[in-house]
Amino acid sequence: MGEGVEWALHCCLNLAWIGEERAVPAVKLAGYYELPPAYLNKQLQALARAGIVSSTSGPKGGFRLARPLERITLMDVVAAIEGPEPAFRCTEIITQGPGAQAPGRDPERCLIDRAMGRAELAWRRELAGQTLAELSADVERTMPGVPGRIRRWFG
Repeated sequence: MGEGVEWALHCCLNLAWIGEERAVPAVKLAGYYELPPAYLNKQLQALARAGIVSSTSGPKGGFRLARPLERITLMDVVAAIEGPEPAFRCTEIITQGPGAQAPGRDPERCLIDRAMGRAELAWRRELAGQTLAELSADVERTMPGVPGRIRRWFG
């Protein structure tokens, strides 16, 4: 998983703590973490395409959450940034080299592919089962000063 997922998750929480009444430019969000603005903007655009954030152009433009944190899962963010493709892609290497099996000889999927598919399904279910509201509550419980610090910095 790329670093864009981490950046996107932090930005979503920050936008929630800043409040829906205010749009935040990508360059300002990037500045808080000293990230490259152009690359963060790509992540934010991906979130916008997925309906997680909305963007407004103009002098007071920027990004804000498009829906409440309760309706955004970790999987929503991962899928927006990484796309729908599986994390593991079996290339059928068992059909190559001196011990090659004939392609299509075994009607079953590669056992490694099946094991990785089961693990990915469990991972995706776990991510889909946790909302950003729950994550926000965890942050607020363990680091109660963070939301206020975010609001002050962006204020």
